[in-house]
Amino acid sequence: MDAVAMKKKTLDQKLQAWVVARKRHRLSHAHVQRARELGMNPKKLGGMDNHRQEPWKMPLPDYIEHLYAKQFGRPRPDVVMSIEERARVQEKKKAAKREAKQLRKLSIL
Repeated sequence: MDAVAMKKKTLDQKLQAWVVARKRHRLSHAHVQRARELGMNPKKLGGMDNHRQEPWKMPLPDYIEHLYAKQFGRPRPDVVMSIEERARVQEKKKAAKREAKQLRKLSIL
């Protein structure tokens, strides 16, 4: 494998499901973050996003905003990060942990 192919990693399945849901339901990064903080399931968003068939329902982005404000008492998260950005930060933390573990292991020997 060449270096370019190795650098390009795919997201794990849980995060990939959120990326698919974001595209399918036309949600912003802030909406996805709100939904994740609320503990919503990305696979179940389709049932909530049928306001055209059921006119009494709120559109999904409005519904997520409403629930978030009700639960947390503020209109939006303080820091909004995309799924890809969150995965990069998570990977950096993992790499730093691995590095620290290796250094501890070497210092013990």
